[in-house]
Amino acid sequence: MEKIKPRTLSGFMELLPGHQVYFDTMIRKLRESFALYGFTPLDTPLMEAAEILLAKGGGETEKQIYTLSKGDTDLALRYELTTSLAKYVALNYSRLTFPFRRYEIGKVYRGERAQRGRFREFYQADIDIIGDGGLDVLNEAEIPSVIYRCFKSLGLERFVIRINNRKVLSGFFEIIGVGGKVTDVLRMVDKLDKIGVTKLTEALTNDLGLTNNQVTEILDFVTHKGDPFEVIDKYRGRNELFDSGADELAAIRQHITGLGVPDTHFKIDLAIARGLDYYTGTVYETYLLDHPQVGAICSGGRYDNLAGYYTDKNLPGVGISIGMTRLFYILQEQGLLNESVLTAPADVLIIPMTDDLSHAVLLAAAMRESGLRTQIYGENKKFKVKVSYADKLEIPYVVFLGEDEILEGKITVKDMTSGEQTTAESSLLIARISEKINALRSGAPIKEV
Repeated sequence: MEKIKPRTLSGFMELLPGHQVYFDTMIRKLRESFALYGFTPLDTPLMEAAEILLAKGGGETEKQIYTLSKGDTDLALRYELTTSLAKYVALNYSRLTFPFRRYEIGKVYRGERAQRGRFREFYQADIDIIGDGGLDVLNEAEIPSVIYRCFKSLGLERFVIRINNRKVLSGFFEIIGVGGKVTDVLRMVDKLDKIGVTKLTEALTNDLGLTNNQVTEILDFVTHKGDPFEVIDKYRGRNELFDSGADELAAIRQHITGLGVPDTHFKIDLAIARGLDYYTGTVYETYLLDHPQVGAICSGGRYDNLAGYYTDKNLPGVGISIGMTRLFYILQEQGLLNESVLTAPADVLIIPMTDDLSHAVLLAAAMRESGLRTQIYGENKKFKVKVSYADKLEIPYVVFLGEDEILEGKITVKDMTSGEQTTAESSLLIARISEKINALRSGAPIKEV
């Protein structure tokens, strides 16, 4: 029979065991951070009825959705987590308690061209707060606090959360007379970091037909270098939408430091627009200061009608999404994974030195009861091969259990990092190993240079 050449599809990431431990550690840290803010876990299906996922599709989004059929049923793979959340809330409205705070970490699928740092299958980590009829701006102020705690728990230090409000931008565009082109102008302004001032000026002038005065006002507004409220206050009192957004931004700035985000890690940035149409208020983008070329690694914002495709209920929300697969790829590529993190599949490897394995079995059980991940090497191999097995897997401790140890009621432990060997009572050494292993487990998965 002809063998099939094993391969992984382009745009799909598979990790070796050590790196999978790093990735899983990052996921665990995020879950712990989300839980501290009262978010409940949720797991929605990877696959939905096509009409559910295509409801707010169209254009490029619809082209990226993987669809398939089973019998007479049209199905689709989810391309984000928020659409499934909107369906879930609409479906379970009468059984949920609002504000409904959920987090979800799961795979999504997009049929875009695979390239460096861009994947067709990838993990997203989302949080959202959904209100019933309304949602106080305090929830929007709290989101940066969640972002800050999440990235700090991962070991990231040099990042900034950039914050703006779509009402401010939309109201401003109405004030200067381009209200009929708000969506197009927002999308172009959102590209400022990528294309620069010169190309943005050309696009606003040539593609949208804005006057020189309008373009100048837009650039002066979104690139203002001082306190953003200096330029915001110049336009107050001229547009109700603008004033509402300005008040919301001011409230967020008032609360954000008290919520635990230092001034060094957030910035009110009037150029942040977020290109997606469904954002209606506060918007967020988070950047690594030392790697600006990467772009936003966490983004989101306030939306008021995301569930409108599925229900007449007014269910406003605010949330953010972290592209975990892309973030991990970047961190791995930049050499920012913390090498001191314990990635071995076990904490201890027991090597029996006698044919009677019963003592090794009892010892392994005792070690597991104490919380140590323990393997027994039972293969009939040479001693050197057994020790090499532990070394290749970077298992930090090896226990030798021979006739002398069994007779004396002791064990011999080798620290594989230092090479030091100690023989003593098992309970004493188990306690010592546990203490050192707990210290290794407590490290952050990322270590910035």
